[in-house]
Amino acid sequence: MSSNSPTPALVTQRAAQRLPRLALLLLCAAYVLPGLIGRDPWKSADVTAFGYMAAIAEGRAPWLAPTLGALPIDAARLPHWLGAVFIQLLSPALDPALAARVPFALLLALTLVLVWYTTFHLARTEAAQPVPFAFGGEASAVDYARAMADGALLALIASLGLLQLGHETTPDLVQLFCVALFLWSLAASPFRGARTAWAVIAALALLAASGAPTTAVAMGAAGTLVCMRSTYEGARHFARWTAVGTLAAAALSQGLGLWNWRVAFRADIAQGLQLARLFVWFLWPAWLLALWTLWRWRHHLFHRHISVPASAALVAVASCVVMGGSDRALMLALPGLAVLAAFALPTMRRSVTAAIDWFSVFFFTVCAIAIWVVYMAMQTGVPAKPLANVMKLAPGFAPRFSMIALAIAVAGTVAWLALVRWRTGRHQHALWKSLVLPASGVVLCWLLLMTLWLPLLDYARSYRPWVARVALRVPAGACIAAPGLGRAPIAALEYFGGWAVDGRDGSLQGACEFLLVPDNRTGRAALAPGWEYVGSERRPTDRDGATAIFRRRR
Repeated sequence: MSSNSPTPALVTQRAAQRLPRLALLLLCAAYVLPGLIGRDPWKSADVTAFGYMAAIAEGRAPWLAPTLGALPIDAARLPHWLGAVFIQLLSPALDPALAARVPFALLLALTLVLVWYTTFHLARTEAAQPVPFAFGGEASAVDYARAMADGALLALIASLGLLQLGHETTPDLVQLFCVALFLWSLAASPFRGARTAWAVIAALALLAASGAPTTAVAMGAAGTLVCMRSTYEGARHFARWTAVGTLAAAALSQGLGLWNWRVAFRADIAQGLQLARLFVWFLWPAWLLALWTLWRWRHHLFHRHISVPASAALVAVASCVVMGGSDRALMLALPGLAVLAAFALPTMRRSVTAAIDWFSVFFFTVCAIAIWVVYMAMQTGVPAKPLANVMKLAPGFAPRFSMIALAIAVAGTVAWLALVRWRTGRHQHALWKSLVLPASGVVLCWLLLMTLWLPLLDYARSYRPWVARVALRVPAGACIAAPGLGRAPIAALEYFGGWAVDGRDGSLQGACEFLLVPDNRTGRAALAPGWEYVGSERRPTDRDGATAIFRRRR
């Protein structure tokens, strides 16, 4: 493909206006902060990771070999150390769950910042510049780059897959930050010198140490090839540093025994359909815009503004496929896809942007109305049917009222209505205009869920109600044997209940007085003689998955 092909971007100076900084900061805050306070760790990965962090911080488990219910950790240690350090630093001023969540919220915010700067640097390259007009009036390079960076940030916020996983306290968020740092180092390498060299080595090494060694090595190799093919002399020289980072990640993985192959790919129609469904909703709307970018910029695929994000996204997508459809592996594709999505903006027709706008207005407004209707039903009993549905799905839930939560939700809704009115005006020309409503709609729904519905969601997703039921049958301070119970409920039993739990297979022969096993034929049949059935408990919102409780016969 010819490198002399004209770019498909046509951008006027008027279209290259940047998104007002106060509005952008408020949008990011409304995305990152809700869900940070006022809730327990949720099932299953969230509470499991927190359980290890709390055990380390409270001295119940060693730092180098963390255990949970006597079960060794089966994930990377580094992210758990991060949470444990913050628990020790911020407790007792903050609840341990909130203290552990703080560094991961900061990593999410830094990921947003890094995606912005990655796009900014790539959009300033010569191959990414819009076509100059015969009589002038085209966008300046810096203004164009800022507008494109705003679009990439909005595309990342609008991605549905990041919404829940990005607000958990898990190693996956550390990996996401490392991918964003890796992309920034490649994008900024011709402009930022030695800082990017250290950044790329740190990004790949930390990515490997956070539980994704194969992804780190593959991304490093892809980045090395991209740099070697670059027309920028600084980028070509940077290839040596990406190679060093790749070797460092491989050496670290080998030395610490981090390699963990999780191949679950099957070449069948069922898994193909499952992957297709996952890609469509998880990567929405970034995948659609990214595909448009690849088509419209098809004569520039080997230029850095396309090859850098595309290579990283491709590695993450391949990892997801090899792992049989892992959404957590797919999340690592979002930074690259968001950058690619931004380069679709200067090439999109007005009819396409209008369709995106009206779909966003309709979809997110309907979602917001549904959230408000259920909230009113929980608070007033009217309408009765939504309240009956809530009580059926979450038996025992007692609605709570919070004036602060209501005020925040009202402010967010009013801001959405004002934004819809602004966007549907006929005078808007900014490049990022078509992503304002999708990103703001996601933020609105997340804000409403984390304010109006937070007590309900916390009741439904937390193990605290289940632990309270178990506590009616198991006295405080007792020892519990829990073979086959799973790490998430064990973490809840240790943290919420304060019990000493032994989750090993051989714990039946131990000294524990109480026994918790999955309440099924397999679980009960595996019991040794000498145990007396006490009862069975399940989480209020679970229709299956009850836990049988036994006491040792005396």
